[in-house]
Amino acid sequence: MPELIAKSALQGRAPLTLGGVTLAEVPVGPITSIAVFPGGAKALAKGLKGLGLTFPAPNRFAEKKGARIVWTGRDQAFLIGAPAPALQGAALTDQSDGWAVLSVAGLGAVDALMRLVPMDLRLLAFPVGQSVRAPLNHMNAVLLRTEEYAFELMVFRSMARTAWHEIGVAIEALAARAALKP
Repeated sequence: MPELIAKSALQGRAPLTLGGVTLAEVPVGPITSIAVFPGGAKALAKGLKGLGLTFPAPNRFAEKKGARIVWTGRDQAFLIGAPAPALQGAALTDQSDGWAVLSVAGLGAVDALMRLVPMDLRLLAFPVGQSVRAPLNHMNAVLLRTEEYAFELMVFRSMARTAWHEIGVAIEALAARAALKP
């Protein structure tokens, strides 16, 4: 019987750095979707307390001890980086194999992503700790501002190579433009 080997969506792809912007795949560990049942918020809050987390406000995320909880929709969130404890008050679904996570970091990260995401990603409009579900060109994505000049993007695993290509083209265009400046 053949032995199956788990591989990331971008297995073997080295980080791309151009013009001070780096695009890389981020291994995040388990991803669990949490869908709150009607009236289940209190029970869920009690279960998340053990991780030091609370259910995030809309368009926000929080981190504690290597675990991250990201708002993904009304009464929905992703628990990332930690196995989901037994949580009452919500439906839990393992999403680990369905998503790829990319980081885009560097001074030009905002400019590169604003070529693909139809929203203002400058720091005042999209501060650290903010998250949003938004299109990345023609793909669905969850975008997180992790640092002043750093973002993480979650895309469907099937779109990982396309997302990499699209972001890479944007980074290349910005680097080419910068190289032409006197």
